[in-house]
Amino acid sequence: MSTEARASNFIEEIVEEDLRTNKYGGRIHTRFPPEPNGYLHIGHAKSICLNFGLAQKYGGLTNLRFDDTNPTKEDTEYVDSIMADVRWLGFDWGDRLFYASDYFEQLFDYAVRLIEAGKAYVCDLSADQTREFRGTLTQPGKNSPYRDRSVGENLDLFLRMKAGEFLDGTRTLRAKIDMAHPNLNMRDPVMYRILHAHHHRTGDKWCIYPMYDWTHGQNDSQERITHSICTLEFENHRPLYDWFIKELGIFAPQQIEFARLNLTYTIMSKRWLLQLVKEKRVTGWDDPRMPTICGFRRRGYTPEAIRAFCDRIGVAKFNSTIDMQVLEGAIRDDLNRRANRVMAVLRPLKVVIENYPDGQTDELEAINNPEDPSAGTRKVPFSKTLYIEQDDFRETPPKGYYRLAPGVEVRLRYAYFIKCVDVVKNAAGEVVELRCTYDPTTRGGNAPDGRKVKGTIHWVSAQHAHSAEVRLYDYLFNKPDPSDVPEGETFLANLNPNSLETIADAKLEPSLAAAKPGDRFQFERLGYFCADTKDSQPGKPVFNRTVTLKDTWAKLERKS
Repeated sequence: MSTEARASNFIEEIVEEDLRTNKYGGRIHTRFPPEPNGYLHIGHAKSICLNFGLAQKYGGLTNLRFDDTNPTKEDTEYVDSIMADVRWLGFDWGDRLFYASDYFEQLFDYAVRLIEAGKAYVCDLSADQTREFRGTLTQPGKNSPYRDRSVGENLDLFLRMKAGEFLDGTRTLRAKIDMAHPNLNMRDPVMYRILHAHHHRTGDKWCIYPMYDWTHGQNDSQERITHSICTLEFENHRPLYDWFIKELGIFAPQQIEFARLNLTYTIMSKRWLLQLVKEKRVTGWDDPRMPTICGFRRRGYTPEAIRAFCDRIGVAKFNSTIDMQVLEGAIRDDLNRRANRVMAVLRPLKVVIENYPDGQTDELEAINNPEDPSAGTRKVPFSKTLYIEQDDFRETPPKGYYRLAPGVEVRLRYAYFIKCVDVVKNAAGEVVELRCTYDPTTRGGNAPDGRKVKGTIHWVSAQHAHSAEVRLYDYLFNKPDPSDVPEGETFLANLNPNSLETIADAKLEPSLAAAKPGDRFQFERLGYFCADTKDSQPGKPVFNRTVTLKDTWAKLERKS
């Protein structure tokens, strides 16, 4: 569903009202603020599409700002990957690339202002003690014994924290608000912690680093952001966001929260995704089974499909879980229009056409994409010996099976009618070859005498087939909610052991030998596939299954 076709979401309604009342002088300015501690996933794609999409729709601007306030977990590798992912999705931030570290000096000065106003203090409680003093949802917290230090003492200690005099974890700077506040985030939250760690941009200049709740509101203000869009877990943080801005007397953006994306058979925790990578449960952040944007890209997803998916699911105020089939439907819709059809046989069964002339090859015309007439046609070779899918033959066919069986006639896609007249088995009784006859009058798949056949199957000429590795990907987890585990287990218990099947010697029509990394195709009757962008070599592409076809063939196969 296009943006134009759907009703406005609640955030758009807020923006439109702000434009109507000239709240920000007619400006719309959003930001996408990722932390560079991992690769972006499909949940981030929703936020990217929302922030950049709002600015595009209403003639505004969007900043890309990295929240680089935790140097122990951040890396330039992640920075580079995030920028690549945003651009791949079709968005650009122009000259508006920022980092939280750009504002470290200003944030420090702001902190000094709060200390001088008696609104912040240096606390010597340990992390465990701070949590203990904080209280609970039903019980108020207790004041720190260091809460009433004088302004002079707090300034002195904070400057010495910055100078590196103290060990990690020995002191923090906290806002002085209300330890009995019903919102736990308002109970004297930590603004700075001591962390002697090398920063990927500022080096060793700083040994105190600001907390996210202290950083992002002030960064938004400094960049004159009008609408600061966050996921719902930050709703309870909004009073603190507003408190800092009010106490500092600076430009006030509007924080708006929306429901984050949850997807079945998928995890969105960067900590868990990093665990999968570190423990080599996957081949890397770009493993095609990962829900990362680079993983989807390598698997063959298109940016248009992901944008359409984000538009289709909309923006809500309440958390919910989207069925993975909605995302798969979006990529099918997109690839159905753009992917050329080709023929490939994944599990080959040899077929010899007894009455076809030895040494002869026909060039048959095949349609590249029935959804796109401009894609034209191609020639596919046909010879005496072919490969078909093993699943397209049954010696004793079940009811409703319309593919090849002894004495049964079927249509070969773009080619001829053939009939199975003999079955060849090995010593173990396994079918290894079919003997068939063909009707030369049915070239192109139609019989001049008007007779009909119920089954059409795909094939590849054995003489001309290109052999290739094909990887069949399935869900990484075998439960819709991977976190649903028995007590004592972790999400790893729900890993799908069959999430990847590698077929080493699939038989493809010869044109696929020239496929370039990233090229996408529909393997007729099998699904959509993409030439792998990492492992493909010139003349030797490796193919990843992007998504299966949603059709009756798959249903019939499960039944049979």
